[in-house]
Amino acid sequence: MTAQRVRDFIPEDAPVYVISVAAELAGLHPQTLRQYDRMGIVSPRRASGRNRLYSMRDIARLREVQQLAAEGMNLAGIQRVLALTEELDLLRAKLAELTEGQNSTALVVWRPQRRR
Repeated sequence: MTAQRVRDFIPEDAPVYVISVAAELAGLHPQTLRQYDRMGIVSPRRASGRNRLYSMRDIARLREVQQLAAEGMNLAGIQRVLALTEELDLLRAKLAELTEGQNSTALVVWRPQRRR
């Protein structure tokens, strides 16, 4: 079975990769992953014995951080971009939830009250 087929069976947020594997998949040094964890940029789940376990979602986020850093953004800026991206994703999900099933084409006309 190929690595891609294995990933197809593992949920994106399942914590399965130890730090050395996650670092290799993300193209980073394990110490960099530890620094990002301390800063709260990428916070993997912890297994017994305090071992970090990374998910594919964590690895995708590490790659995003790496790309932003390569473009010249500092870690404080990266933290802000990631926070805003998360907020945007939440707002989009909420909007989709609120508009689900509302395929109305009704037009609402607003007429302000006239001053007397």
